[in-house]
Amino acid sequence: MKFADPKNDLAFKKIFGDIHHKHILISFLNSVLDFQDERIIVDISLANSYQIPKIPELKETILDINATNQKGESFIVEMQKKDLGNFTKRSLYYTSKAYVSQLPKGKDYTSLKKVYFIGILNFNIFENKNYISRHLIINQETNKQDLDDFEFSFIELPKFTKELQEISTSLDKWIYFLKHAQDLRLIPKEYSTIQEFKDAFDIATQTTWDKKELEVYEYISLKEFDEFNALKTAERKGMEKGMEKGMEKGMEKGMEKGMEKGMEKGMEKGLEEGLHKGIKTEKIEIALKALKQGLDAELIQAITGLTEKEIKNLI
Repeated sequence: MKFADPKNDLAFKKIFGDIHHKHILISFLNSVLDFQDERIIVDISLANSYQIPKIPELKETILDINATNQKGESFIVEMQKKDLGNFTKRSLYYTSKAYVSQLPKGKDYTSLKKVYFIGILNFNIFENKNYISRHLIINQETNKQDLDDFEFSFIELPKFTKELQEISTSLDKWIYFLKHAQDLRLIPKEYSTIQEFKDAFDIATQTTWDKKELEVYEYISLKEFDEFNALKTAERKGMEKGMEKGMEKGMEKGMEKGMEKGMEKGMEKGLEEGLHKGIKTEKIEIALKALKQGLDAELIQAITGLTEKEIKNLI
């Protein structure tokens, strides 16, 4: 049995964003937000329920979760695998946008409902030691939450280090599932008797997916892996090229002045040339690999950004 990586955008939306399996998302939200008693979510509606996106339009497709509970409160859940910077600002933007969109023209402000933002990150951004942190708007003097319509929860997956035998709470189970499901081959006994977890594993079982879902899943996985590799390769080659050119130019102009100015200009130009060359080389390698795997030219073009002519020259 092979489970998909829940951190993959498509798999995440398929598991948590399907209205036909909304009990999974309800369990996840109640666990993350620690809702109990009268605060427990019993029903939700999804603004953008799961559907298979088309690869050409994938960049414009919203793959994250936007739900509303029985009280009209909004919940935004976003999975972010790569640290692209400014994630906190993005979370503020999404939350404020969801808040404002509740108020059609002419309505009273009292109709506005609370918005919860949950960010699941495959990297660290805060100094706290715990893997989950909650962020509220607090009155500095009284330490009270006078402005309570915004609430943020961030889950930093690298900080979750518990082993399977150590997990006990529902929240721990969900975070372990997100982080390790793809490495498992069977549903652990700790999950097998709880319906929402059993269903989450069943949905993540790739043998039940259709061809189109697998194609988009692989496209996203390959894209993420290749973008990371291309960036690292370009950085390394750029640094090497910059060092080499800087040293050559510096030696020509003399030890003192050449090392100061030549290194600076050579590094700058070399980095630029190296980055460009490194990224292009990486794209070609990716295309060759994809051709060997039998992917068609149109899909390879979408993945690499190479032109149709460049891909045909590789055949």
